[in-house]
Amino acid sequence: MKKLPIALLLVAALAATGCNRRDRFADGAGVPAAPAPVTNPGAGSAADPSSPAYFQQTIGDRVLFLVDQYTLTPEGRAVLDGQARWLQANADYRAVIEGHADEQGTREYNLALGSRRANAVREYLVSQGVPSSRLQTVTYGKERPLEVCSAESCYAQNRRAVTVIAAGSGLTG
Repeated sequence: MKKLPIALLLVAALAATGCNRRDRFADGAGVPAAPAPVTNPGAGSAADPSSPAYFQQTIGDRVLFLVDQYTLTPEGRAVLDGQARWLQANADYRAVIEGHADEQGTREYNLALGSRRANAVREYLVSQGVPSSRLQTVTYGKERPLEVCSAESCYAQNRRAVTVIAAGSGLTG
């Protein structure tokens, strides 16, 4: 029975902390206030131009390829131009470029195609001035699909190369 008074005390304390806004019944109550402008974006947030989140969401971390192709499209080169500028401005980061393929074809064929796609991205970034020592490639073939269905809309999303940013300028292996 000693637990009941303690429980009641805790519930009362929680209730009191929920009622700390004096203007809760004023006009406009329940309408969220406008967010404060970001004057100093937090480190690592998508608003911080030197963060991997900004790279992924604003610059773009992937390029898409046509069926059985590893040649960069004009849209892909435009994304990679932005990636190259970001990597040059943020020398403390390295990149692992993942090559992917759709589910069509054999495992071996898709691993090789994913490798060629990752290498095409790597070569382009190097041609834009990114030091090759900061870039590594890996292929997943069809093993890590974004979309799983037997339709062109799914296949198109899986034919890609993804640039994954990591801290540290040294690579191993």
